[in-house]
Amino acid sequence: MKNKKILFFLTAAVLVIAGLVINSCKKDNQNSVEVLLTRGKWQLASVMVYNFVGSSQVGTTDTLNTNCDSTQIFTFNTNNTCGYTNFECIPQKTSGDWTLSSDQLTLVSNMICADTLIGGLPDPNKKAQPFINTKIINLGQYSLVLETGDVNTFYTATTKRRIVQYGFVHQITNTQ
Repeated sequence: MKNKKILFFLTAAVLVIAGLVINSCKKDNQNSVEVLLTRGKWQLASVMVYNFVGSSQVGTTDTLNTNCDSTQIFTFNTNNTCGYTNFECIPQKTSGDWTLSSDQLTLVSNMICADTLIGGLPDPNKKAQPFINTKIINLGQYSLVLETGDVNTFYTATTKRRIVQYGFVHQITNTQ
């Protein structure tokens, strides 16, 4: 009986050590967030604008791009470059670099896009970096929700904030 217990514990110890060795093998440098971002194209599904004073939402929620008939696509590449077609419903292809914060909750992209005037008319002189400091609200196999604008976590009760929320649907491409 004593030999069976020793044999059981030795077997368990060997299995634990084998598991540690197998799981400690070098894997690729991508984490699951990067894999989800780079595994296809992201098609814009909605753009919502929320206005706040402090933490209280004021006014109505605005839905943008309701009259846009152009497909808007956000693409993330494994070499940390990205592209966006038809930003703000303006025929354009823009590109830049992207990275994630150390906690993988913030997307930073230096892409520069043509923007619009108030009223939605294209302004060739107006440029924007819409995803320079972007909170990742949701990321899954089929959807991505990003928040830009005044997403700072530190604000006073009287601070006016405007947050733009982009909702994307994943267009998965097979790489097999």
